[in-house]
Amino acid sequence: MDQNHDGQTAEINGTGHLKSHNDAGRGGRSGDEESAQPEKSSRRKFIVIAVLIFLVVGAALFYWHSTFTEDTDDAQIDGNLYQVSSRVTGQVIKVYVDDNQKVQQGQLLAEIDPKDYQVALEQAEANLASAQAAAIQANVNVPITSTSVSTNLSTTSSDVQAAQASVAQAQKSEQAAEARVDQAKANALKAKLDVERYTPLVQKDVISKQQYDAAVAQADGTSAAVIEAQSQVIGQQEAVREAQQKLAQARFSANESVKNGPQQVRVQEAKANAALAEVQQAQAKVDQAKLNLSYTHITAPTTGIVNKKNVQVGANLSIGQDLLTIIPLTDLWVTANFKETQIQHMHPGQDVTIEVDALGGRKFHGKVTQIGGATGSRLSLFPPENATGNYVKVVQRIPVRIDFNDLQKENGDYALRPGFSVTPYVSVK
Repeated sequence: MDQNHDGQTAEINGTGHLKSHNDAGRGGRSGDEESAQPEKSSRRKFIVIAVLIFLVVGAALFYWHSTFTEDTDDAQIDGNLYQVSSRVTGQVIKVYVDDNQKVQQGQLLAEIDPKDYQVALEQAEANLASAQAAAIQANVNVPITSTSVSTNLSTTSSDVQAAQASVAQAQKSEQAAEARVDQAKANALKAKLDVERYTPLVQKDVISKQQYDAAVAQADGTSAAVIEAQSQVIGQQEAVREAQQKLAQARFSANESVKNGPQQVRVQEAKANAALAEVQQAQAKVDQAKLNLSYTHITAPTTGIVNKKNVQVGANLSIGQDLLTIIPLTDLWVTANFKETQIQHMHPGQDVTIEVDALGGRKFHGKVTQIGGATGSRLSLFPPENATGNYVKVVQRIPVRIDFNDLQKENGDYALRPGFSVTPYVSVK
């Protein structure tokens, strides 16, 4: 046993190890040190275990992120820029917006003097009323024409029957006249024979001169009656020919009525249809006039920010003239250019977490909707020509479109802007 300068003693125990102790406070200090050592040892073990757990969790998260998630910092928010232009000519009388002003969809941006278009609308409405009146008249004439044609057919049929009756009557009158001619000829023959018999008798004074003269007069009268009867026959023949002509005319009129009657009805129906077409044409002009009048109120096609305003009160606009540009705040998506080695397991419908740099890492949610059909370099103005001798293999990038899930809800404050840089995290498994 040895003693040092602090009053401590040291001795070699049976195992060969050096054992030291303080002669004055041997009993108290040795007990405290023995109780503190297990506590320190347990704390060290806890720290080591916690560090190991942290490393394991970190390694697991890193493995999970690197295996089941793809991300890129080559991504930005895109949107359609709306060029607002004039659809009619006219002079601007009011402008309601300025550059960098936020507008809502349907909000009034500017007004064009509507007086000319109001007059054009009134003229179109007057033409429409006139066309409607003409159409009503044409439609009313259709049943009138149909009735008239039916009546005409009945009338011409009656005329044909009457003409046939007239022809039959004239033919009978002709036959009666011919019979009277025969009768007159018979009477004339008898009177002539009487004269021939009375002639020798009057010469011999067998009969009186008066009786002979009466026979001669009777013969002359019967001869005149023959001539009269023959004239009546000629007159009746003319009456027959006239009745036959009237019959032919009646038949022709009846045929014309049968042939042209339906045509007349169809013609009137065509006029009615043409009148209806004119009504539709006039209505179209009224609709166009209303559209032109509505175009004098220029409204915002979407919610966004006004930019590049190029319209002032008093300016005379032409059709298609650009007035301003609206940067959308609702119709937005993300275009992410992933490396070609990252899209092996990527497909539309996968969930995406979108982190926006300009908003302090604020996160939005979306889905992959489209994967580009070609690399960005191939779609550039001057695509690379890999056939040259100085070819160097470069990992290409494919544009991927990511749509927001509920942009109206997540972007209720309209904080997103086209062109913002973002970092999308795509869950590929």
